[in-house]
Order: sequence, then structure tokens, then C-alpha cells
Amino acid sequence: MSVTTPDELSEFVRGDVIVEGDPDYEDARSVHNGMIDKRPAVVVRAMNAGDVATTISYAKDNGLDLAVRGGGHSGPGFGTNDGGVVIDLSRMRGVRVDPSAKTARAEGGTTWGDFNAATHAYGLATTGGVISTTGIAGLTLGGGIGYLTRGHGLSLDNLISADVVTADGQILVVNETENEDLFWAIRGGGGNFGVCTSLEYKLQPVKNVYWGPMFYEIEEAENILKFYRDYIKDAPEEMGVFPAFQIAPPLPFIPEDRHGDMFVALVACWAGDPAEGEKQFKIFHDIAEVKAEHVGPVPYPAINGAFDGLFPPGIRQYWKGNFVKELTDEAIAEHVRHGPNAPTVSSTMHLYPINGACHRVASDATAFGHRDANFSMVIIAASGDPADDAANTKWVQDYSDALAPHSEAGGYINFMDDDDQDRVRVNYGGNYDRLVSVKRRYDPDNLFRINQNIAP
Repeated sequence: MSVTTPDELSEFVRGDVIVEGDPDYEDARSVHNGMIDKRPAVVVRAMNAGDVATTISYAKDNGLDLAVRGGGHSGPGFGTNDGGVVIDLSRMRGVRVDPSAKTARAEGGTTWGDFNAATHAYGLATTGGVISTTGIAGLTLGGGIGYLTRGHGLSLDNLISADVVTADGQILVVNETENEDLFWAIRGGGGNFGVCTSLEYKLQPVKNVYWGPMFYEIEEAENILKFYRDYIKDAPEEMGVFPAFQIAPPLPFIPEDRHGDMFVALVACWAGDPAEGEKQFKIFHDIAEVKAEHVGPVPYPAINGAFDGLFPPGIRQYWKGNFVKELTDEAIAEHVRHGPNAPTVSSTMHLYPINGACHRVASDATAFGHRDANFSMVIIAASGDPADDAANTKWVQDYSDALAPHSEAGGYINFMDDDDQDRVRVNYGGNYDRLVSVKRRYDPDNLFRINQNIAP
């Protein structure tokens, strides 16, 4: 029987069906990026895969746009829309750990904060992001770059299985032996193929790490970037480290008279024996004088929330990113020219390493199409003040344009903004044509199009 109204829909789902005028509507329509101000007709806070399937049918039968929201961190605001339907997975956040098998199954609305808290109790972890409120599903489906990437691969490399609700309302188990083509596609193809209501990961024995940011004078930027380029090629794979430009926030470990000053930073995570951490970090102190730092042994979940304060819900944000094979002297010169002009304390450039374990996966083994890149660069400007939007956006665009000649044509889809749709083919890389074939099979009418879209 076709469901045509939100009231009818509420009779068929366990979760909340929220429309404009309801007390929860303003909260239900919001996403992490405060620049996104859209008003969907219906938001369904799903409780289970059945709710998801029913809501997909409702949107399809009524010709409505459909957006899917996990953690809500999509820079372009793909977790909402105007006048359509939103499937909100935020009530589906359960995590079940199997310590003997070293696996964990988590529901589709789980955040990395949720996931890490559950697995840490068993001394286990998998590659996640750098903000704890990020959803596991969105990060994983696009790739999943984090502190553990060099040693343990991308988040999607650790995905064992998923439950996916497709455009025809089927609930499919996907893994290496069931619906293998769909399993291949979701590992790098984003949310183009359905809604992941649960994801199962393999875990690694990571409990405590040696971690922290180290701040250097901005005049050391060229020196730090050249050191990083050479060091990371052969660094132990237990080491995850990336450079950043950072205005000093008002934190206790930074001298008060330096709050608000621009620094170049290295943020490092040693995921081997924490007792070796100080020894492994010595090289970072030998290259230049560290002006401020906050390093030491910490529980792994703590590092995933360390930057949450700089990136709170509602902050206004604009992103750009590119994959990089070689960090050339010319590229470093452009970083030194643009990076120190970051306009706010929440604006930065991070250059994440994606060598090591990531390179040991064949380029066609998953849909992630850029296994030959060594770095994934992201430039982000963020602020709580709408008056900053124009200047913030210009800084990101100018910086990105300057680095484009020194980068690959494609970039990490999780770092793309809404004006990057013309880059879709190159962003998905050499696997794009195969992704189109899978899209035609599972979503021929392109119901799942509010994303970095692969048109069928």
C-alpha cells in the first residue's frame, strides 16, 4: 500500500516522523555545517533497517528528494535538503564488540566517539577520523583517513561486512561473498548505492597511544614541510603524523602571550608501544625548537576528540582537497605563501599521509581510486560568524587553486564541497566506470543523488 502523507508514514515506522511546526523540527533539520540552511518536508529518525526501507519507499513513491544523515558532518550538507525527505540515523548508534574475533558491528548512525568508547574497553581500535562526532558510515564509505591509516589502512580497508538498504527497499548483506559488487562499490563510492544500517569492522590491538601537537614558529614552515616530506616516506608505520597551519587557541600548554599567533604544527600519533613514544618523538624536536606542545601517552579515544572544540556543531565551514603524489619544493612554496593566512582559529590545512598499508591494497580491490597518492590534503575555513563567510571561502579557493598544479586532478570525496560536482569522475579515479555499472544495477533512477553523485 502506498503511503502518501507524513501522518500515514508515522503509522509504519518505529522512529519519529518530524515535520515543520513540530517542536523538534529546527533541531531535526540542522547539520554540522552552519552555512547549510535547508528545510526538508519530513525528517524520519529511524530506529532500525525496517524504518529506513519504509522511508526510502515513501520518498520514491512520492517523487521526493532523499537525503541520508549519519553524523551530519558532510561539508556540503548532504544530510539534508529542501522540501524532501531526510533519513536521520542518529538513534541507531549501538556497537557490539566481539573481542575474541577482534571485530565490531556498529549501527549506521554511530559516531567515531561512540565506536572508540566501545572498542577501547577491550583494548581494540580501527582507523577512524580526527573529530569524534563524525559518523562512521560517511567517513568509511568515502575512504576513512585517520591516525592509524599508515599502519592499518583506510577505514574501508577494515570493513568486513555491511547491511545496505537499497533503492528498491531490499535489505542486503554485503561482504566478500554476498553481493560482492555492492561491497566493492560502497568501499569508496560514498552513499550512492543505498543506506548502510550497520557496518562490521576488523579491529587492531590499539589501546593507548603516544600523541600530541607540537607548535613551531611560522618561519619554520618550509623547514617543517621539507622534513615531513622526507621523513614520512620511510617512517615506522605505527607513526601517523601530519603538518598543519594553526592559530594558537587559548589552551593552557600555549604561553598566554602567544594565544592568537600563527604557528606551523606537527600532530603526531605513535600507535606502537606508548613507552617508546618519547623516543619516537625526539626527531620532531631535533628539526626546530618546539615553542609549545601537549604530548604524552593517552587513551586512543582521547585523540579522536582532541579537536572537537575547534569544530563544534553549527560552525560555518567550507572545504577543498586534493590528492598529492609528491610534495615538491614548488608545492611547499605555495603552502608557505597561503597557509599562514588562515583566517580563523578553526581554519587550517592538514596534509594527511596515506602511504604504508594503504598502498598495499590494489587500486581495483575497492572503489577507492587513488592508491598511488602519498598524501590527502584538506583546506578548511570555519567560523561561527556569517560575516566571515566570503573571506573564508576566498582563502580556501585561492589556496586550493595555487596547489592544483602541484596535485592530482582528483581529491578525497569526503573533503569535497557542493561546488565540486564537476570533479566527480576524477575524484572517484580509475574505478569510475565500474562504479557507474554498479549504480545502474542498484539505483537506476538515481534516488541516492544528494552526494558526490555517480549518475547512472
